[in-house]
Amino acid sequence: MEAYKYPAEVPSFFEGPQPMSTLMPLSGHCLCKAVTYKADVEAPLITAYDHCDDCQRQSGSTYSLVAVVPKDKLTINGPTKSYAGQGSSGKAVHRIFCSECGSPIAHDPEAAPEIIALKAGTLDVEIKKNLKPDTEIWTVSKLPFCQEHLAKPFEHMP
Repeated sequence: MEAYKYPAEVPSFFEGPQPMSTLMPLSGHCLCKAVTYKADVEAPLITAYDHCDDCQRQSGSTYSLVAVVPKDKLTINGPTKSYAGQGSSGKAVHRIFCSECGSPIAHDPEAAPEIIALKAGTLDVEIKKNLKPDTEIWTVSKLPFCQEHLAKPFEHMP
């Protein structure tokens, strides 16, 4: 198993919130709504496409969209479980998910104890519509067909 590769130190891009078109506390829930959360912040510190292999496997997709927030500003309510895998720092990365429906909620790297990365797809609809991804991480694992601007966008399944 390839370990999740989170940096040993928090990079400089975690130093401040990224702008959103409207500012509001970040809140969301899992698929079955048993787990809810709220981050008392105006915007994520960073919004990124995470291309690491572990995120691809957890999400079942080509990457995971994450919204990074200060851990001390986040409250999670409801039945959760976590899976810990070893990060490249040698420290654990805890992947938090709903114990009822299995929706991934966040990943919590011990190597960066002050932050937590919310799975942005679980944010409330109006909030995630206003996200502005500004970074791609773990592009070494980025699949070759992933492109920011595709030639054939589909609003729905064709």
